[in-house]
Amino acid sequence: MRPLFALAVACSLLRCDSAAVAQAVGQFPFALTREGQLLGAVEGEVASFKALAYAAAPVGPLRWRPPQATAENSEMRTAYEYGAPCLQPSLPGAREDCLTLNVFRPFGVDGPLPVMVFIHSGDFVSGTANDLLFDGAKLAQAGLIAVTVNYRLGVLGWLSHPALSEDGSGNYGLMDQIAALHWVHDNIAAFGGDPNNVTLFGSGAGATSIALLMLCAQSRDLFQKAILQSLPGRAHLRSAQEAEALGRQFVAALGKTADLRVVAPARLLAAEQDLLASGGRSFAPAIDGILVSEDVATGFAAGHENRIPLIIGSNDDETRFDGEAEIKEVLASSGESGDALRKLYPDVAGPSERAARFYTDKVFSEPVRLLARLHAATGAPTFRYRFGYVSEARRTNPDEGHGRELQFIFGAEGVPGAGIFSRGDREVASRIRSYWINFARSGDPNGPDLPRWDAAADRDRLLLITNDRIASGDDPWTERLDRLAGDSKK
Repeated sequence: MRPLFALAVACSLLRCDSAAVAQAVGQFPFALTREGQLLGAVEGEVASFKALAYAAAPVGPLRWRPPQATAENSEMRTAYEYGAPCLQPSLPGAREDCLTLNVFRPFGVDGPLPVMVFIHSGDFVSGTANDLLFDGAKLAQAGLIAVTVNYRLGVLGWLSHPALSEDGSGNYGLMDQIAALHWVHDNIAAFGGDPNNVTLFGSGAGATSIALLMLCAQSRDLFQKAILQSLPGRAHLRSAQEAEALGRQFVAALGKTADLRVVAPARLLAAEQDLLASGGRSFAPAIDGILVSEDVATGFAAGHENRIPLIIGSNDDETRFDGEAEIKEVLASSGESGDALRKLYPDVAGPSERAARFYTDKVFSEPVRLLARLHAATGAPTFRYRFGYVSEARRTNPDEGHGRELQFIFGAEGVPGAGIFSRGDREVASRIRSYWINFARSGDPNGPDLPRWDAAADRDRLLLITNDRIASGDDPWTERLDRLAGDSKK
């Protein structure tokens, strides 16, 4: 529903070009920010405001520069449709002009409301907040504000090169995320949100981004809680020298050009794909000494992270391997003999599943446990989980588990990447979403009619979410993870 009456009333009542001003709600979905007067769309009980620019378009002279503020504007505009995804291969409509976010709020509910900000995944080279899987309506129906953020990806988000070093960093995607958080702090009250009760959540690359933001002084006061889903917590970031070497390699492959900021986007993407095809590593955050000073595990071990309430966890089966070459590579890199791995996973039949289990534990399960222990040791409330639930329709042929929990948190059904839930699936989704929402409200996921979630402090307690039950308990994988932790120290 997009009532013309709402547009007429909004246009007649409001004439202002100052900073964000909170408006009375319940009559029309309207918000006033320094960037303009916004009219949102209403569907059911939720108002949405899409494609809100939190920074100027990073094109031309602003390519590979820190995000710049948008111009003040007093004009009225509608915010009904998603903007463009950030530039990446194989995604129609992707553009450089993409620094936008989307806001979902309960329609007709007064604030100030808790705010949940979602950072999407995609290995830092793909993905978008505009994915229908990440529609924030179900979260907003529970009485909070949901925000989903686009940020620069791939070579446009993470290129480090001397020709671009005047701004001192190649972590432009991380700069975008910080700019989006500043926008939320300055403007979310116009949507009924509380700028002092902001929770970041994300999976994979999104979780890595949030962990880096927890370690970053420039973002420390912009959020109060964090949820890290499937974080590869022991992963090593490139040094500044390694990042610059990759940048030189990319520019050499691109060929001679007078100015990197005028190269056609299609040419940049083609050169990036050629670099990856030749065996090069993809672009990602690096240690620049400005925004990023250390690896995530190193920073947490030193207690440098923001000591805020934290949910952290991973999934039972983060990956699957089908190709023989992949299986051999993982097993070879394990440093374990075939007999040792069979002893480590006695109930697993076949090298494919064994390789997948080992990868899941080595990259996600054990590092997540480490970070939970380190954060809990600072005295900050810490809640650990492991998600092993598979929707009923997919149990006979389950897909890769990485990111599987996202459908349950957002509650999306029947969109690309998300099937239709059974009644039992919806009950589980409602419980998981309630944990996340309770945590966003108060820093504690527990609430009425939910199984008790014990804090991670003392004996590595965690919430186990399986096909059979949801319950706190001691980690049944402790012995195996202890073995892998010992291997990580060698």
